[in-house]
Amino acid sequence: MTQDDMVKVARDCGIGLAYGRESIERFYTFVAAAEREACALLCDEHGDKWADGSDEWRNGQATASYYCAIAIRARVSE
Repeated sequence: MTQDDMVKVARDCGIGLAYGRESIERFYTFVAAAEREACALLCDEHGDKWADGSDEWRNGQATASYYCAIAIRARVSE
């Protein structure tokens, strides 16, 4: 999402530029980070569900889930 997209979304939600563009950008950055962490936590939970060591397929599912969580946490906003 570009900065112009952020401003458009803020306006669509009734948040005017009276707060200042920098405030809107900081708010967006905070919300995006919180959303990424929520998604990563879901991947962690999925990995924990599969990580019982009973067979190779389940362990692969767990590993893939953990890698997804790592990749989501490593992603930064545009």
